Amino acid sequence: MEIALRKLARYTETYLVIIIAFLSILIAAKNPSFLTLENMFDLLKSYSFFGVMSIGVLMVLISGGIDISFAAVATVAEYLVALFMMRIGGNIFSAFAVAALVGSVLGYINGLLVNRFRIPPIIATIATMNAYYGLLIFATGGKWIYDLPIWFSDFAEIQLFTIHTANDSTYGLSIITMIWFAVMVAGILILRFTMLGRSIYAIGGDRKSALRVGLNVRRAEEFVYSFMGLLAGIAGVIQALLVQTVAPNSIVGKELNIIAAVVLGGASLTGGKGSVFGAFLGLVLLAIVKNGMTLMAIPPVWYEFFVGCVILLSVGITSYKGKLEKRRTATILVKA
Repeated sequence: MEIALRKLARYTETYLVIIIAFLSILIAAKNPSFLTLENMFDLLKSYSFFGVMSIGVLMVLISGGIDISFAAVATVAEYLVALFMMRIGGNIFSAFAVAALVGSVLGYINGLLVNRFRIPPIIATIATMNAYYGLLIFATGGKWIYDLPIWFSDFAEIQLFTIHTANDSTYGLSIITMIWFAVMVAGILILRFTMLGRSIYAIGGDRKSALRVGLNVRRAEEFVYSFMGLLAGIAGVIQALLVQTVAPNSIVGKELNIIAAVVLGGASLTGGKGSVFGAFLGLVLLAIVKNGMTLMAIPPVWYEFFVGCVILLSVGITSYKGKLEKRRTATILVKA
C-alpha cells in the first residue's frame, strides 16, 4: 500500500485530482447547483473547443516546441468552412473534412518553418499567427457570418442520451463532447502505442540523442505541427457549432488559456513530458475555477490572474528542476 502511494505521489495527475475534488466541494458548498449532472454536462460541452486543441498543444510541447498560432488557424478554418457551407453546401462530414484539410496545411507550414528553416518555434508561430489572422481580416473585412445551414445547428443539438427533469426540461451528453473524447483517445493511441509517439517524447527529451539513435526527427516535428493544425481546424468547427455564428475575432487571444491548462496537467515547456489525462485534468481544473467564479459572482479578471500565475509557476518549477538536475550531474562527475 505504501509503495503504491509513493508511486501515485510522483504523478502530477494525482495532485490535480485532489485539488479538483477539494475545489468542487468548496464551490458546491457555496452554490449547490455546481455539482449537478446538468452543470457537468454543460461544462464538458462548452470546453470541448478548448479540449480538442489541448491535445495538439500537448503533442507540440512534448516534442520540445511551442505553437502560438493554433487559435488563428482555427479561426481561418472556421471561416472558410462557413463560406464553403453557404456557397457549396455539404454536410457535417464535409465541414469537418474541409476544416481538417485547411488546418493541416497551415500547421504543416509551421512545421516546415521550424524544422527545415530552423526558426525558433515561438518566433515562427507568432509570425504565422499574425500572417494567418491578418490575411483573414483583410480578405473578409472582419464580417461576422450568421446564416449557417439548419443541418449544422441540428447537429449541435444531438445528444447521445437525454435525461428528463421534473420541470419537463432536458439535458444530456452532447455529441460535441464525444468528439473531444474521441480526439483524446486518438492522442493516447498515438503517444503510447506507436513508434511516432515514442519519437515525439524522445525528441522533446533530447533532440540530439534522438538524431543519434536514428529517429526520424523531421517527420515527427512536422507531424506534431500538422496534427496541431488539424485539431485546430476541428476545434474551429466545434466553436461554430457551440455559438452558431462565425466571428473572426472570437478565438484569437485564447491561446494562453489552453497552454496553461496543458502545462498545469504536467506537460513541460522544455519538452519530453506530458500526458493526455494530465491535459484533461488541467483543463477541468481551469473550467472549474472559471465556472466557480461565475457562480460565486467573482470578477472574471481574477481568472486571467490565475492563468498568468499558473504559467509563471510552471516555468519557475521547470527551471528549478533543471538546475537541480545539473547540480546532481556535476556532483556525480566530480565524485567519479
